[in-house]
Amino acid sequence: MDINTLLAISPIDGRYRNKLKPLEYYFSEFALIKYRVEIEIKYLIFLTNTIGKNVDSLSTTTIEKLSSIYLEFSIEDGVRVKEIENTTNHDVKAVEYFIKEKVKAFGCVINMEFVHFGLTSQDINNTAIPVSIKRYMYEIYLPELERLIENIDKMADAWKSVPMLAKTHGQPASPTTLGKEMKVFVERLMVQKKQVLNLDYSAKFGGATGNFNAHKIAYPTINWILFGNQFLENLSLSRSQFTTQIEHYDNLAALFDNCKRINNILIDFARDMWMYISMDYFKQKIKEGEIGSSAMPHKVNPIDFENGEGNLGIANAIFEHLSAKLPISRLQRDLTDSTVLRNVGVPFAHTSISFQSINKGIQKLIFNQSKIDEYLNNNWSVVAEAIQTILRREMVENPYEKLKDLTRRNEKVTQETIQEFIDSMDISEHLKKELKEITPFNYTGYNIDDTLNA
Repeated sequence: MDINTLLAISPIDGRYRNKLKPLEYYFSEFALIKYRVEIEIKYLIFLTNTIGKNVDSLSTTTIEKLSSIYLEFSIEDGVRVKEIENTTNHDVKAVEYFIKEKVKAFGCVINMEFVHFGLTSQDINNTAIPVSIKRYMYEIYLPELERLIENIDKMADAWKSVPMLAKTHGQPASPTTLGKEMKVFVERLMVQKKQVLNLDYSAKFGGATGNFNAHKIAYPTINWILFGNQFLENLSLSRSQFTTQIEHYDNLAALFDNCKRINNILIDFARDMWMYISMDYFKQKIKEGEIGSSAMPHKVNPIDFENGEGNLGIANAIFEHLSAKLPISRLQRDLTDSTVLRNVGVPFAHTSISFQSINKGIQKLIFNQSKIDEYLNNNWSVVAEAIQTILRREMVENPYEKLKDLTRRNEKVTQETIQEFIDSMDISEHLKKELKEITPFNYTGYNIDDTLNA
């Protein structure tokens, strides 16, 4: 292990560093600087070519050289920006000066003052950050979520015909199938994934207080509103038309709330799997050399589902703060949004850890048919609902009460108990036969295929 990871204060930069390396390219300080550089360069090119008649448009060679500044942005470049920032004490202005250094070094013939022309730092930040988040969502988050959904769906398909004792309020209830219980989570996650895909990623781009004041005073004949809209469309963002100095962040808040709901579903899933393991519905694969307890040699703990649950909880706490805080800012703005936005990668990091942990936990599961059958055999009382419902159909008097008297005791109800009860009733032999055919193994309602093909 790298000594630096041992000294990290946060586990996402220490213990879990290797699992989160892809996130460096979206949420690190280096990534933020690189995205700022990209936005500044693309703005410079778009601006120069838009003004056109007042200055020479950029040649293809010049555009290629300018684009290389962000396409080939290196750690050394990031360090140089930070060195400039040590003097400016302003992160975005440091990016501007860095770009001007690079342009001079290339010998490009452009109006150097078109770098960051008419902008405030939030035009860059409120464009760079949603670009980075959107790319992360589509390149990392959604593929990870899709793998998790696929793995749960594979369990649903594999066990779609496996009868299982259900529990409501922790007590034996009408049987279900193990596959359907997995499908519940697949459906919930798919609904939330669809909502994520429909979310809008918006940005603020309009000068110091959102009205293109500087742009309009310098070039009054240019339609700067159209310019801003088109510039952001080229970045796959929508432009918020009426803003203060900053983006209002309502769409980001919606994204964070959506991610929080997905995490809540997965907390529910992790806890259910934990319970199924504790009930011995599943055993877990044993890895040579691993230890479950420092004191109890026999233990194989459901640590992956526990790890997933814990990290999802931390992620949700931060998502909750981001979604509640970011849309609120004093008057034109205060600096609190900048402070908290620097932590936007933290909840995504904890979410990524949890996705990986839950996936790992799923791969360890060993289906235990004998234990599931044992639970069903030991709980024949659950067919009482079926019997009393059919008796209602036949207009037998007080069937619910009769089954309640039979089953609501501190005595075990067996197959023999149920059959003796049926035999004691003054009903037709045909009806008795129908009732006796009901078992905890076949009283499971519709299965997954029935529902999907309905």
